[in-house]
Amino acid sequence: MTEDLATRLTAMTRALVQKDSQTPPSDTGAVLQTVRSFLEAVPGLTLKGYVSEAPVENLVAVLDGGLPGPRTILSGHVDTYPVGDVSSWTSEPLGGEIDEGFIYGRGAADMKGGVAVLMEVVADWARRRPFAGSLVLALAGDEERMGELGTQWLIDHAPEICGDGVLVADVGGPLTVRLGEKGMLWLEIEADGKQAHSAHTYAGTNAADRLVDALVALREVEKLTPQPPADAGRVMASAALRNGESKVLRDTLQRITMNVGTMMAGSSPNLVPAHASAAVDIRIPLGLSTADVAKAVESRLGGRAGISWTITRRYEPSWTDSDTPLAMACLAGAEKIFGEAALVDSRIGGSDARLWRRAGYPCAVVGLTPKNLGAPDEACEIRELTQLHAVYDAIIHEIHGRR
Repeated sequence: MTEDLATRLTAMTRALVQKDSQTPPSDTGAVLQTVRSFLEAVPGLTLKGYVSEAPVENLVAVLDGGLPGPRTILSGHVDTYPVGDVSSWTSEPLGGEIDEGFIYGRGAADMKGGVAVLMEVVADWARRRPFAGSLVLALAGDEERMGELGTQWLIDHAPEICGDGVLVADVGGPLTVRLGEKGMLWLEIEADGKQAHSAHTYAGTNAADRLVDALVALREVEKLTPQPPADAGRVMASAALRNGESKVLRDTLQRITMNVGTMMAGSSPNLVPAHASAAVDIRIPLGLSTADVAKAVESRLGGRAGISWTITRRYEPSWTDSDTPLAMACLAGAEKIFGEAALVDSRIGGSDARLWRRAGYPCAVVGLTPKNLGAPDEACEIRELTQLHAVYDAIIHEIHGRR
């Protein structure tokens, strides 16, 4: 049975990887057709497709267990990061090639392998009916663009989206239950000056210089000190002791970080630029809010000549308490499979979990360990596909099988 399961999960992961669903444009129609072809053969499953804004397509599948009980949402995204420079890959980016126990291709780990696991788990539980409650499989696009046309659109518009808790199969490792993640604030900063010939710099005002000075001043925002909730602080402290991870990684999880993603200025080296701009991504740990960061931005940039800025995105840090029934079911399920206590932690990167928590759902992320996440030669390990399947099966049994 294990060998058959591994074969099925490998085949489905490869089939999903081979369907191009890069964001942008997040055209998820082809990959969801592959999903639909599989799910249509699952007895008792009802499917509904939603186009939020072409070409972004989303799919919801509902499995009624036939007995009273809780309703659990299984969440995944089917879009991927861009492939990038194809010449930097050693494997075919959309080939789903297998090498030394890994499946390679854009989205293999993030998160088409996880989606394949969710599909197989739902099919397994369809064969086990009756069971208590129901399962909702919510597969969305647009996650790599923050999910507003994907999971957030489903939360806002799909009537099937309701439940008692959410499991997200995004990356992180099958033995680690992620109960929180950092928030974010995106800024677009504009600098205005006065154009002049570069031999006569006194006659102009350099917008690029103004922008650089503003960005240096903005770095002070990273010094804000978070005060995380007691439960989150305790959990993350325990995770740090068990993980044996680098101090840099743990510090990054628990502090503000700022990344200048783009900068533009001027048109020629011999002209003083009249305009410059930058886009900045600030990640916010638990214990601080976007309002805290926005206030700090104002204190460092406000009143600077020629400088203006706009907040283009904002998401609060989010956390699901470790004593909620969902979190406890995740821990119990993972421990049953691995024979040791699962690791509970937060995430550095964003996921659709923040959207579920913002909507009021308890939410945990349990997924695959990524190799080369967002980089050339992204891959997932075949062995972990079956492990993750076993963990999800055990978690769902904790929630829906104890009646």
